[in-house]
Amino acid sequence: MKIRRLLSVFLLAALLCGLFTVPAAALEDPDIRAKAALLVEAETGTILYDKNAHDELSIASTTKIMSALLIFEAIERGELRMDQSVTASASALRGLPEDGSTADIVEGETLTVEQLLYCMLVISANETCNILGETVAGSVDAFVERMNQRAQELGCKNTHFANTTGLTQSGHYSCAYDLYLITREAMTFEDFMTIVNTKSYEIPPTNKTEEERVLHSTNALISNWRLAGYLYSGAQGIKTGSTDAAGQCLVSSAVRGSRTLISVVLGAEKVEKENGSGYIVESFTETARLFDWGFDNFSSRQVLDENELVQEVPVALSKQVSTVAVHPAQSAEAMLPKDLDVESLTRTVTLDNETALAPIAAGDRLGEITVSYGDTEYVTVPLLAVADVSASRFLLARHAVGEFFSRPSIRIAAIALLVLIVALVLWFRFYGRNRRYGKAGSKQYRHRSYHGRRH
Repeated sequence: MKIRRLLSVFLLAALLCGLFTVPAAALEDPDIRAKAALLVEAETGTILYDKNAHDELSIASTTKIMSALLIFEAIERGELRMDQSVTASASALRGLPEDGSTADIVEGETLTVEQLLYCMLVISANETCNILGETVAGSVDAFVERMNQRAQELGCKNTHFANTTGLTQSGHYSCAYDLYLITREAMTFEDFMTIVNTKSYEIPPTNKTEEERVLHSTNALISNWRLAGYLYSGAQGIKTGSTDAAGQCLVSSAVRGSRTLISVVLGAEKVEKENGSGYIVESFTETARLFDWGFDNFSSRQVLDENELVQEVPVALSKQVSTVAVHPAQSAEAMLPKDLDVESLTRTVTLDNETALAPIAAGDRLGEITVSYGDTEYVTVPLLAVADVSASRFLLARHAVGEFFSRPSIRIAAIALLVLIVALVLWFRFYGRNRRYGKAGSKQYRHRSYHGRRH
């Protein structure tokens, strides 16, 4: 599971730093011949190339990446095992076209989950998606619902699945960027990467067949068994797709040195060769051109050093110091065009508060720093205090009192209490005194108005 752990680190970095696009004007456009294309640097999540990446399109069998993802997640949860036997039902095989991609699995035939996944991802067998989907969710329709729910969870905004296979159907679509999000998650499973990078695989005889099945990959970047002339050094899968509505589609990854790129090409064409000797499948040629362009024109360079003192931040409530220095929480690299000078990058510091309040502990977050070029933001990293700063008890107490009375509710209550006190004072001063004098006067009047007879 080493690959899964490494890619999980990448996912965390992508969530913390965001996904960024390099300046389009910095490099010559490779002009990829497809309806949509996307190239992403895997480690940092930097988008190197984007052509209509959010357009809703038919995606053919690249759909199976999502189907496979749900199966691997079910295995991880313990709901399935790779060696578990599964029997194909009539309902799972119903409605599939006879001329579609298939492993010729028949009703009642039993294969393992692992064998079915190889059929799904190596030769794009449609029936395996329904067989495994029904096993996991109880029905094909319920599995499709899970596909849509998982797409939303992954942040897909232009995706809706109507089936498990990618066969052309109303309401079944995605986009290059959403397919990247799905693929990125699937790549965290080591077994997924092993299967999609497999050139050939043999399935022994089953309860319904006496002959073995030999599967050969549909991906010409890694295998020349079906199509020759497209092999790409360092290519790793991932999934092909082709229908009349979707055109030629390919989701792939490639490694060169320590770098991994992920590409999505949708709606490419199959073009007849000039000499009439066959066809050029441009999903393969354009993906290879995209990889070359990405590897040749970009390099990873350090843009932040965690030991660097970025600036001093003003400090209040301390008699010890008036400022504290901050440093980046981590060193950071960015995938930059090779002709872009690191010194030309812009650094923007945003403090959480203009003045930091003591006490402060070393490592406390006080703000963040963003490294950018033009309108492109490459890296955003928290800024942390380099040292402890103690607080003055007197200043801290005075601040606490001030904070207490600065609250709107406390202010309103204080004003109301003051008004009440003033009202009571005025009442006792005027009304209370008049009442007291009035009663005394009445007694005096009654005493003086009595006249008795003298004897």
